[in-house]
Amino acid sequence: MNLSSLKSILGPLENTPKMPVLFLGHGSPMNAIEENQFVKGFRNVSAQIEIPKAVLVVSAHWETRGTQVTAMKNPKTIHDFGGFPPALYQVQYPAPGMPELAAEIKSSVHSTDIHLDDQWGLDHGAWTVIRHMYPDANIPVVQLSLDYYKTPQEHYELAKELSRLREKGILIVGSGNVVHNLRMVHWQKLNEPYGYDWAIEANDKIKADILSGNHEDLIHYSRLGKAFELAIPTPEHYLPLLYTLALQDKDEPVSLFNDEPLGGSLTMTSVKIG
Repeated sequence: MNLSSLKSILGPLENTPKMPVLFLGHGSPMNAIEENQFVKGFRNVSAQIEIPKAVLVVSAHWETRGTQVTAMKNPKTIHDFGGFPPALYQVQYPAPGMPELAAEIKSSVHSTDIHLDDQWGLDHGAWTVIRHMYPDANIPVVQLSLDYYKTPQEHYELAKELSRLREKGILIVGSGNVVHNLRMVHWQKLNEPYGYDWAIEANDKIKADILSGNHEDLIHYSRLGKAFELAIPTPEHYLPLLYTLALQDKDEPVSLFNDEPLGGSLTMTSVKIG
């Protein structure tokens, strides 16, 4: 891909209105095929947004050494889970990729080298939510991986380098869960709004910081005590939230939706910026 051909595709998008940014609590893979309040929330938020030229997803389910971006024309649908009904494994989401966007991301990020990937595809952190937003699978989808060697601050700073994509018609989506502790799930209450005290405490603090713009505490969440140790035992489902927040402009409006706890130790809280 040479520079002139890249500009011919992405250059005209410079004058589009700035796209919003989303963080989606993706929850169980079963949300891909179930009808519930959360998938309605995904559909509702997409209806509030101009049709994007492409979607860039930062998913909790693609962790790599170094940062990678999918660069194939036709990403496969990855069923990266086990123990679910056969109907879930039969779902395909044949959205095209966008190699030109992958090349643009690689050229835009200077804090780290971005590897163009031709093996991954769309994992369930991406397709199980995007298929409700764009069910015709006619919007290109590209994924950016999480480098598990980077600190939360480094992830946040990397995300800032993606900001100009918002003015090219690209919808950037972080996909994870604000509170995510599978080892402590109350399975009998997985399908009802229920949260342990520590999960509610951490989620409420995170929501307050999101709404007030206190990104410093959100970046350094590991300093915030026992509730956060339980709510975020591993970082991969939380880090996509930092990618979303890093793209917020000063005084840009932010709103919450799908704000429910499930199974004691999970929250579906989702965020729209812009």
